[in-house]
Amino acid sequence: MNTSKNFQEFENIDEEQLPVSKHRLHDWTHFAGLYAAEHVAATEFVIGATFVALGAKTKDILLGLLIGNILAVLSWTLITSPIAVDTRLSLYTYLHKIAGDSMTKLYNWANVIIFTVISAAMVTVSATAVRFAFNIPAQLNWYPTNLWFIIIVLCVGFVVVSIAIYGFKAVSEFSGICAPWLFVMFISGAFVLLPALSLVELGETMPGSWADFITLGNHSIWTGINSKGEPGMGLVEVIGFAWAANTITHFGLIDMALLRFAKKKSYGLTTSTGMMFGHYVAWISAGIMGAGAAVIIGKPIVALDPGDVAYYALGWSGFVIVIVAGWTTAITNLYRAGLAAQAIFKNHSRKKTTIVVGIVTMIVACFPFVFSQILPLLTYAGLLVVPVGGIVFAEHQIFPKIGYTRYWSYYKQLTFSTPAIVSWGLGLVFGFGLNILNVMPFYYLFIPTWIFTIIIYTLLAGKYGAKEQYPVEELREKIRNKHIEEYQDEKAKLEKVVIKDHSVFSKILGGISIITLVITLILAVIVLFYSSDESVYIVNRDIFYRYAFVCTITYFVTAYWKLKRGKNKNI
Repeated sequence: MNTSKNFQEFENIDEEQLPVSKHRLHDWTHFAGLYAAEHVAATEFVIGATFVALGAKTKDILLGLLIGNILAVLSWTLITSPIAVDTRLSLYTYLHKIAGDSMTKLYNWANVIIFTVISAAMVTVSATAVRFAFNIPAQLNWYPTNLWFIIIVLCVGFVVVSIAIYGFKAVSEFSGICAPWLFVMFISGAFVLLPALSLVELGETMPGSWADFITLGNHSIWTGINSKGEPGMGLVEVIGFAWAANTITHFGLIDMALLRFAKKKSYGLTTSTGMMFGHYVAWISAGIMGAGAAVIIGKPIVALDPGDVAYYALGWSGFVIVIVAGWTTAITNLYRAGLAAQAIFKNHSRKKTTIVVGIVTMIVACFPFVFSQILPLLTYAGLLVVPVGGIVFAEHQIFPKIGYTRYWSYYKQLTFSTPAIVSWGLGLVFGFGLNILNVMPFYYLFIPTWIFTIIIYTLLAGKYGAKEQYPVEELREKIRNKHIEEYQDEKAKLEKVVIKDHSVFSKILGGISIITLVITLILAVIVLFYSSDESVYIVNRDIFYRYAFVCTITYFVTAYWKLKRGKNKNI
């Protein structure tokens, strides 16, 4: 390979620290699968129950979640994706050019902690399904009380770490396999348990009309009364909840780590697979499944763990869905945590940092309290990183439009950016201050916090050097970027060419995997629409439990086999 002077400086830089090369970009299907799998996760069981506990009404859920998730998709598309595609850098690397070493290290440490804990929580969730299957006692304390539970957590965590260390391609491939099955199973679970609710509330196995379904929902699922017996959240709060659930990744720009691989900025729209099919459908389905399982078990919905809900909705396939749904979210977040750690320890590869972070994740996952506090963690984590997203947005999108110089701090070789540090700090004070004063619903605090930080950073940056011009430094940066592209083009020539697998056998494997999903959905439809009374319903439900599990095993075997055959076609 060419090792000229132009390329010499890039040889010792980890690939993750450079812009993504053209030959590593992915089409929209990768992101559609990735987001669908990540956002149809084990947490959906918990969030589905949360809407019940918070006392939302049925119509507010159906409309509010739709509006809120559309706003989330637009946030990714209009805010995150354009910056990711322009820079081809993860936020962790890009922030260094804007805020210098000091703030970047502080911020990356915060992200390592946040995503490690989120990954650990998902590993714990997956372990609850295995615990349930092997009759291991529920872990109700903040610490583990059973040695077998610890062993299960470590085994589940090992799988997560093993996939995450191989990078974005491995994460997207795993998610691509899981996404279609996860979606089918969440739909099927709602179909299977809706008759159980309908029998109790309406005296028949299926609501006779849309009005009956709304009545069923208002009486048995989303009653409008919270767990304290008081009127619950309304439409505005439901919209805010759905929009704010992922502020850490869209307004906070964390998903630059994923969308930097997108060929087009419009691929931000692929997040709709996660929001519409994932959050919208999965949250509603999870509410129905949770309420149905609560009726069968005789416990309040808030007293059930994901393993309970999934088992009574899907039988043995329920164990698989909790494990897989936990894995898909844990793997993606561990990949993010590894990137953040690698941005701190630049002399180590992302694989090494991911392994270290993964070991810590496995240890943290042994403590059940992590999962029980996941929703407050996500909420406060979002408010923590949104000001940084505002700083990056201001520098990248606003500065060029008002005559300020982008990367001025980098050009001045500042290791400590006072405007960035101060703006982040004031943004946190402003956001959490609004929360303490309770001036508006918590779910919407990210909006004024983001705007406030943008204004403060723009004003301060102007005083510290952003108004100045840096023609020499800008020219040097353009030349460096050109050399990076040339270097990556040279490397691409040495890589193996991938030939798509169009063999008949692979097509048969793909066809079988699709057929198993269709059969699963048909079995669920039979349970919902062709159970004339309770006895027929129980028979149909048992048939679904049995054959859906067979279809689940067949699906993963054939889908993974097809994937492996495609990999073996490299030359």
